[in-house]
Amino acid sequence: MDELLLRFEAWTRGEKWRSPGAAVAAAVSGGPDSMALLHLLKLLSEKEGFSVIAVHVNHRFRGEESDAEEELVRRTARDWGIPFESSAIDMPAYIEQSGMNPQEASRERRYGFLVEAARKHEAAYIALAHHADDQAETVLMRILRGTGLQGLAGIAYSRSEKELELIRPLLRIPKCELLKYASRNGILYAVDSSNLKKKYFRNAVRLDVLPFLEGYNPKIKEALLRLSETAAVDNDYMEREALQAFAESVTRAGEGWTLDRRRFCGLHVALQRRLIKLILNYAKPQAQILDYDGVTEAVAAIASEQAATGRLDMGNGWVLVREYDRVYMGPRPQAPGDFEYQVREPDSPLRIPEARAVLRFHREIAACRSPSEYLGEAYFDESELLLPLTVRNRRPGDRFEPSGLNGSKKVQDMFVDAKIPRSLRDAVPLLADARGNILWIPGVRRSRHALPEKGKESKLLRISIEMEN
Repeated sequence: MDELLLRFEAWTRGEKWRSPGAAVAAAVSGGPDSMALLHLLKLLSEKEGFSVIAVHVNHRFRGEESDAEEELVRRTARDWGIPFESSAIDMPAYIEQSGMNPQEASRERRYGFLVEAARKHEAAYIALAHHADDQAETVLMRILRGTGLQGLAGIAYSRSEKELELIRPLLRIPKCELLKYASRNGILYAVDSSNLKKKYFRNAVRLDVLPFLEGYNPKIKEALLRLSETAAVDNDYMEREALQAFAESVTRAGEGWTLDRRRFCGLHVALQRRLIKLILNYAKPQAQILDYDGVTEAVAAIASEQAATGRLDMGNGWVLVREYDRVYMGPRPQAPGDFEYQVREPDSPLRIPEARAVLRFHREIAACRSPSEYLGEAYFDESELLLPLTVRNRRPGDRFEPSGLNGSKKVQDMFVDAKIPRSLRDAVPLLADARGNILWIPGVRRSRHALPEKGKESKLLRISIEMEN
């Protein structure tokens, strides 16, 4: 048995795509790498009972050369008894129409057809022919452009793509070994003439930069591969820690997210940066802050001890708003308009969409032992209440008479004392009686009006507030 086939089999042993009855769609360009991959998959599938489909995309960049590559893959798949799917796409016309650069456009259409073909054949896996040289080139390209730990990890062995799994079984195999394998096994392949054009960054790195560096370290490719493997393991750990921190300190807030600043400041700066990036991954379109300077600026705005509030424009309509220990990241929040609801019979729940809250009412005859210390509920002597009650947001000049204090305070000052973020104040519901007296600011304080007498049995009205997600 071929030595490379033995190593390929050992490296991929136990992987789900090798299970009997599984199906793998192989992306085959016609070059030596993908043709070797197709041959390896063919031999392994005959032994283990999974199926293989050859999928080719003709981008029509190189006219007759592109058509010849399609015919080569078609003929080879037929000779090897492998189902074949192809798509011919007029990429030059698509690029002109979409305005995308050639590489982005090609990738988008290529992956789109790969997914389509895989679903047609009920294949859960798409195999790509990236090899060890591709990995070394990718890592070096990212170093030259500037990258972090995630970039140093290079190309992932596998990832999800629209409920399918993309796999790269050749990622440990150097290009030279694939060429020798093709030669030993009489595998025909095409040579893409565009691979020699140095106007493409990857080609320039492969043809000029790597050979130059090999003059200083003949094993530079192996060194880059070790770097990628080490970085991938470290990055995986950091990513899991960031996801845990996300679960503990970030909550949904409309179309954006709120962040607990105290928890955030307790994290290492490396996790702080990753947490910012995790939140921004949910932006559609993604906020244009994902460079190093942007993330660093966001971290500094949250962690700064110089100001309790602040605002940062993150791009694409997203903002970071810091208010005390609450940080909002998301689309610019729209202030709710004035709202007002009347409660003539306090028995059924009252939903307040502007506040994303529900007020619930419960009547009972009992002796109130002591005022509730839970700020999410309040007790009232119903015989002292003048109905109907009103639930509304604040108005200019609103004043409040807190329980236990003489005189009154501005509602605005109550909000400031309670450190309620400015952006949330117009959404806080206030409970008032028919005279206009503000009875309760949920989550803040209740007034001295209709306060039950301790130890005296009376008709009590308990009102509680529940926040909606």
